[in-house]
Amino acid sequence: MHRSRIAVVMIDHPQESFDAAADFWAGAQGAVRSANPDPPYESLDRLPGNVAFELQRTGSGTPPRVHLDLETDDVPAEVARLEALGATVTERADGWVVMDDPGGMVFCVVPVWTDQEDFDRHAITWD
Repeated sequence: MHRSRIAVVMIDHPQESFDAAADFWAGAQGAVRSANPDPPYESLDRLPGNVAFELQRTGSGTPPRVHLDLETDDVPAEVARLEALGATVTERADGWVVMDDPGGMVFCVVPVWTDQEDFDRHAITWD
């Protein structure tokens, strides 16, 4: 048994368009840009359900995109569950996995990093 939830909406932009895009999304949400201790990221105000709304600087020339992070208390079990639903692994990193859904949309499976109480309140339990 393990648990998971969609925990992050991530907007990715290459360095050359990041500041303009970050200003736009902060304005669209009525939020203030705030630095994240991890340099490629900036945080905006949380979405309902305490879902993080993050901006990520990607490599120069990479296409802008939106991706989701699913947080889980068991990364291998969640990856196996999602593979059974048709997702494919594209990259395994140190503790997290990049996947594509059956239509090719990228998303990540990550360990729990939000507040444990929020995870406990919003996560779905899978057999």
